[in-house]
Amino acid sequence: MASTENRRERRARPASGAAGNGGAAGNGGAAGSGGEPAAAAVPIVPLSVADLAGAIALSASASWNQNEADWRLMLTLGRAWGIRAPDAQRRERLAASVVALPYGSEFAWVSMVLVLPEFRGRGYASQLLAHALNELAWRGIAAILDATPAGHPIYVPMGFIDSWGFRRYRREATAPAAPARHAPGERIEADARGLDVRPLRDADWPSILGIDRPAFGADREALLRSLAARLPGAAHVAERDGRIVGFVFGRDGREATQIGPLLASDSATTRALLDAALATVDGPVYLDLTDRHVELVPWLQSRGFAYQRPFTRMLRGLKAAPGDPSRIVLVAGPELG
Repeated sequence: MASTENRRERRARPASGAAGNGGAAGNGGAAGSGGEPAAAAVPIVPLSVADLAGAIALSASASWNQNEADWRLMLTLGRAWGIRAPDAQRRERLAASVVALPYGSEFAWVSMVLVLPEFRGRGYASQLLAHALNELAWRGIAAILDATPAGHPIYVPMGFIDSWGFRRYRREATAPAAPARHAPGERIEADARGLDVRPLRDADWPSILGIDRPAFGADREALLRSLAARLPGAAHVAERDGRIVGFVFGRDGREATQIGPLLASDSATTRALLDAALATVDGPVYLDLTDRHVELVPWLQSRGFAYQRPFTRMLRGLKAAPGDPSRIVLVAGPELG
């Protein structure tokens, strides 16, 4: 739960027509490519898992990383809206989308602002983004998004303020990972300081959530459990003196595996967790490193990671970032938080 000074600001339902983005650059956040011309309002419809095929086509059209499991997660746990329109062959298409993924009643993640290339320039992204923000504000729920440099100047006039940043790194495909040589839950790494890294066990969840809630600022158990089920090999915890001091999760993607979130008490714990998770991945990898932990960049480069792009975490309806971001090393991704 956000602290008192971070409490959401109840807003009246604002008028639509906020400036938005006509397409997108990035990988799942609310990235923008510039304002759109004003356009007549078109019907905005709620989306559900019945719209998976159209949603996946939207991600693919922008070369974003979300796959069916990502969209199913967002459509199940969050709220999404879209615009349907006929294409040149008069086939009705899901032309544009936006998602608001709530974390409790305090704030929601806004993402997946997407428009198919042939429908850009009609104001669809602007209308959808305004609709999502209106719905959240009417319910007294703050909005958070992760903006690329192209999208950042669009969101400032809409009431968003900068919070903190992170940077995306990518490692290209490597040789296939060696088969695991340990049983589930078996300790797989230890150092001289008594740090043990091992795969996640069911009994670890209370400790993991006890670390994550105050750091992230809300309960995201449903998200973390979904990630653990999707890529169980990447899910690890770090223990010191029998106490969990860090964890890492991952998920499969359309273009690459995403490693994150990762929370840890220090750099040594982060490196041990990342080594354990990366040992299970044999293809391209994305990770999103918070700017507070740039000391890890040389180590990441030694593991084959190259810098791709920055993101800025932006807030609307909050005076400061929820939780304690200093404990967050890798975010879950710009579409998830």
